[in-house]
Amino acid sequence: MVESNLAYKFQEVEKEIDYTYLPEPLKHTSVSLTEVFNNKLRLEASAFSIDSKIAKEKILNNRNGFVYAWSKNGFIKECYYGGRAKRNYVNKNTDGARGFLGSSEMLNVFPKPIKFLSSNVINIEPFKVKEGTILISRSGTIGNVTFVNRTLAKNLISEHAIRIIANDYSGYLYAYLQTETGKTIVKSNIFGAVVDQIEPQHFENIVVPNAEEQRKKEIHELVVKSYGLRDASNNLIDKAEQILYEELKLEPIEEIKIEYFDDSVELRNYTTKLSDLKLRLDGSYHLPLFVNIQKHIEKNSSELKFLRNKEISNSIILPGRFKRTYVDSDEHGIKFIGGKQINDLNPPSEKFLSKSIHGTRLGNELLLHENCILITRSGTIGKVALVPNHWENWAANEHIIRVFPKNKEIAGYLFCWLNSDYGHELIKKHTYGAVVDEIDTNHVGDIPLPILKNEKKQKEINDLVLQANELRHQAHLKEQEAIKKMEKIINDTK
Repeated sequence: MVESNLAYKFQEVEKEIDYTYLPEPLKHTSVSLTEVFNNKLRLEASAFSIDSKIAKEKILNNRNGFVYAWSKNGFIKECYYGGRAKRNYVNKNTDGARGFLGSSEMLNVFPKPIKFLSSNVINIEPFKVKEGTILISRSGTIGNVTFVNRTLAKNLISEHAIRIIANDYSGYLYAYLQTETGKTIVKSNIFGAVVDQIEPQHFENIVVPNAEEQRKKEIHELVVKSYGLRDASNNLIDKAEQILYEELKLEPIEEIKIEYFDDSVELRNYTTKLSDLKLRLDGSYHLPLFVNIQKHIEKNSSELKFLRNKEISNSIILPGRFKRTYVDSDEHGIKFIGGKQINDLNPPSEKFLSKSIHGTRLGNELLLHENCILITRSGTIGKVALVPNHWENWAANEHIIRVFPKNKEIAGYLFCWLNSDYGHELIKKHTYGAVVDEIDTNHVGDIPLPILKNEKKQKEINDLVLQANELRHQAHLKEQEAIKKMEKIINDTK
């Protein structure tokens, strides 16, 4: 019989330890002098990380062999980034204007540029990209990859994205760069004391697994089909918005004429009724633009219904702030995304909320469901997304307001309105905050939704948007199939 309770006391102490802020276990490895010379005399530890060494060994021992990405027998024909130039931004309606996207905006499934460059002002050729080009972010957040389809080729791309033009099978190389192995190898080349960066020449040392021609072709075609489905989806969204504009007799929002109280002074000035103040004394809430929009949609719709109306939405939810407990994978957690990612088809996220700790909050506030509408409510106000099928039961943070439509018969139409330039302005109308811009659920509930006089056209808009959302889901499935096939190739070692 053990009389001492030392073991029991030890267990009690162990239970009280909070491991949340303890550092990760130390990782260490040996590096040969040859490796240092081959890595261009780089001495920082990240250039010789264990994860990257394991990833490279896997590729070097691949059953089908390997090639260096940018070499005589490699996949890359050209690798460069656009020339730097002074960007003289212009108005959207300027002659020769084209949308200009940064390395994060280029990841959006349907990017809506807010900056524009004109060929009549500067040489825009260095910023152009062609269909089939692979783009990879080279600074800041390294390694985000996209594939240029028709939608993206209409825009200009920042020099912060490396352009990769493949000899053949660009989709195969894209799928590889989307795998964890590919990302790890790319990130092993990061350098920079202040801002992380990679350069085109680093692709001379990036190893890529080889495969039979048929398997490379299969993976390439899956990627091309995925981005083709995204184009088709975007075309349906455009068609739905065109019908909306025609039915409501909406002109481009930039062309709305604003009458000010006194045009003889340069300062914008206008009046508002005391009954319209609603205790808001900030001038931006009472801009004449909002008055004009309200009058116009009242005139050209059968009626206005506000989003809080139970015929429009079941609920509008803004989760409260909470301390987040993350886990390592989706086995014990729920994928967790933020407002910057809601316009991506498959938002990259390494965060998984604990199911056991956040179970109640997940069910009541955080979980997303297909055809739920997301609206960013702080920082960048008014980004809108329609939740696709593959986001079902993911979680989003408290910087995103969820609008749960009454049913599928209104969800697509509601998204189309909120996603339009007019809807965006009506969302931003409610912005408040001295330092950080914000809106809340009451403000979203106050947004008017014009009900069309022609019910068939409203149904057509709704159906087009829902069809577009399904195409995005199918695009996701094609891409995931390509990545899984690539992972099989990667793991097929000798």
